[in-house]
Amino acid sequence: MPNSRERFLNAIHQKKMDRPPLWLMRQAGRYLPEYRALKSKHDFITMVKTPELATEVTLQPLSRFKLDAAIIFSDILVIPEALGQNYSFRETGGIAMDFAIDSMTKIDQLSSTAIPEKLSYVYDALKMTRNHLGNETALIGFSGSPWTLACYMTQGGSAKDFDKIKLLKNKAPEAFTLLMEKLTLSITEYLNLQIDAGVDSIQIFDSWASICAPEEYESSSLKWIKAIIEGLKKPVPVILYAKGMHHCLPMQLATGAKVLSVDWTIDIDKAGALTANQCALQGNLDPLILTTDPEKVIIEAQSILEKSKSLDGYIFNLGHGMVPQAKIECVEALVETVTSYNYG
Repeated sequence: MPNSRERFLNAIHQKKMDRPPLWLMRQAGRYLPEYRALKSKHDFITMVKTPELATEVTLQPLSRFKLDAAIIFSDILVIPEALGQNYSFRETGGIAMDFAIDSMTKIDQLSSTAIPEKLSYVYDALKMTRNHLGNETALIGFSGSPWTLACYMTQGGSAKDFDKIKLLKNKAPEAFTLLMEKLTLSITEYLNLQIDAGVDSIQIFDSWASICAPEEYESSSLKWIKAIIEGLKKPVPVILYAKGMHHCLPMQLATGAKVLSVDWTIDIDKAGALTANQCALQGNLDPLILTTDPEKVIIEAQSILEKSKSLDGYIFNLGHGMVPQAKIECVEALVETVTSYNYG
């Protein structure tokens, strides 16, 4: 029988197994009491930057649940910070950048040098986690996409409508291009650092792709993601996630990603039809289902599993990150449903 790591990699390479592998986006969080206990002693950014703490948080879900992969505890905004634009969390919720990138001068001042040295704490956390996992469980690294990071950087933090990045692209295309080039270079170096640390796969979160018009999606985001994937020094498989963009799955496929991750707004078998089974798929339970009851979770999970039978490669996951209100008994029901499922 394959171990969890082998199961995960076989699914990526579209080798159908007896059941799909399972991991959960944003596995750690306030739904786990052990995470809340740690968070009461250390703030989020301290935990991200302390390898021992990041490793501990990464491993917490695996101590409770039979997951086939772990995703490192970190944040997509470590890249802007490494470039010289620090971030914090607003008391009212959401992210605040120290300043907004609103001119060519500020883009010029972003330093894309020494990215591996600046982010060595992520490397150390990955090495520690890899040592704990051994060869039994897969380890996933990640980054935000250039477009998504640029949304936060130009807006100066979280927003409902990231209008500043679109204005920059349309009114100052040279400045937009320079910003995206710096981000693409930095992310490529960062992901190569993660590969050196021993990750089995990389997930790129294009979380704000949905603010792009379809005709702008390639020039705004996908061309930069493709450049990152082409710049990886080893053929580590990339999972691409773009919330709300299932209508552009064939475009995403052209980036070279081995797995496309989809949200709950499309049936998983229909996503397979859109991609003509040319790649593995990941998804796509609505995270809010985990706030209901175990019976509802089982019904919804079984429905997705049945639809996944038509896919050559499939990884069961949520359609977005774990919500803080998720109930442990619901996560337990989900894990048991997936791990006991049989394609036979």
